[in-house]
Amino acid sequence: MTRSPAPPTAPAPATATEDTGLAHGLKQRHLSMIALGGVIGAGLFVGSGSGIAAAGPAVVLAFAASGLLVMLVMRMLGEMSAARPASGSFSVHADREIGPWAGFTVGWLFWVLLCVGVAVEAIGAAGIVSGWLPGVPSWAWVAVFMAFFCLTNLAAVRNFGEFEFWFAAIKVLAISAFLVIGVLAVLGVLPGTPSPGSANLTGDGGFFPTGASGLVTGLLASVFAYGGLETVTIAAAESENPRRSVALAVRTAMWRIALFYVGSMAVIVTLVPWNDPSVVKPGPYVAVLDTLGIPGAAQLMNVVVLIALLSAMNANIYGSSRMAHSLIARGHGPRALSRLSGGVPRRAVVASCAFGFLAVLLSYWWPETVFSWLLNMVGAAVLVVWGFISVAQLRMRRHLTADQLPVRMWAFPYLTYLALAAIAAILVLMTLDSANRIQLYFTAGLTVALAVVGHLKNRRPAA
Repeated sequence: MTRSPAPPTAPAPATATEDTGLAHGLKQRHLSMIALGGVIGAGLFVGSGSGIAAAGPAVVLAFAASGLLVMLVMRMLGEMSAARPASGSFSVHADREIGPWAGFTVGWLFWVLLCVGVAVEAIGAAGIVSGWLPGVPSWAWVAVFMAFFCLTNLAAVRNFGEFEFWFAAIKVLAISAFLVIGVLAVLGVLPGTPSPGSANLTGDGGFFPTGASGLVTGLLASVFAYGGLETVTIAAAESENPRRSVALAVRTAMWRIALFYVGSMAVIVTLVPWNDPSVVKPGPYVAVLDTLGIPGAAQLMNVVVLIALLSAMNANIYGSSRMAHSLIARGHGPRALSRLSGGVPRRAVVASCAFGFLAVLLSYWWPETVFSWLLNMVGAAVLVVWGFISVAQLRMRRHLTADQLPVRMWAFPYLTYLALAAIAAILVLMTLDSANRIQLYFTAGLTVALAVVGHLKNRRPAA
């Protein structure tokens, strides 16, 4: 049966019927640590190296600029999710405020993004462990990780919360220790390490060694390093107090982004020359610790990166299964996957893991063709998601009362329009580089295909 799009300004019910039956097993300590550790991913520990190599010390400005955009997007998403918590998060909001086709499009796009992320993280984690235990093939470790996190997500949601609590605690401890050591080294008070002063910031070509083009490349790298922060609003719907949990998570986003991302980039480019080959491989954090003479730095960071990868893998399986469950509950997917058991959408968990494992197999069978196409299709997906969030927030605010807004978007609607303009500008900048341009085209193709299917599925029946 097809459905007619709801009027964009029609008030939605306070309770999200599509989430009925999901357990509320996440405690506030789980959500607090998930929100705190959610910004610390493998993209920060490893992927940031390519941004530094491209932009030089100016990468600090790139991360600050993209961080401001992420803060605006999270504030908008926090406003909507605190007002109307739903496990489908922005997909539910797009469904109600823009139309069912929009909820279908952005929801399944995000699902594909998370499932491909599961595959990439499993492959990365397996590569690290294979380096320690070369006698075991990497595909075997992929199978172990996939099976383990699939089983834990099939159990009660508190299992996901407990794993993420401890994963996040380790990541926060690691990045905090790095920042403390780095700041001491910058100030010249770390024993045996003289302060580098501004030599690495102004030498080797200056603060902007690669000019505007390098800064643009660094900006794009930093944008994609922030991807995945949206999952905390999905998890909040299964917490003891969804409104309070979302509000707390969003309100602390600014200092977390500033401290972990911008702060660590500033420490790295101050202590290590931006064009040092070690910044890219083995990575910027290892490069700093090696420069400071910290024993076992490479292996220590390998452990932290492994934890970050496993944490992201666990979170992506969780987020993709909840997004799939929400989509199916709203009639946007196969009803065979809608069944709940013990408050957990187990069939959706299995389907998400299966897609992720299929992506892993594609990386072995056709790494240069099918798997490459899959990666390109989600290359710019996070920007599309942010665009839908911005438009949905613009529309939702029109029919929300003051008591429904525990979290408010700053300077509405001006900063919302500014965020939309920034997203559009980044998409335009992607066309300037051939690799980014290919990603943009593939993502646009997937988005249009999903939108067409969503329109056809939800069009009005003929009179």
